[in-house]
Amino acid sequence: MIQEIIAFAILGIAVGFLVKKFFWKSKKKKDCGDGNCGCS
Repeated sequence: MIQEIIAFAILGIAVGFLVKKFFWKSKKKKDCGDGNCGCS
């Protein structure tokens, strides 16, 4: 029972991390338009 809760919690964290990484990635590019950030 506890193992299932832990497994679902880890799965939820992993899915949330992937969604954050791939879908909110475009917001960072807007802050890096002047060329002074050194990200290129």
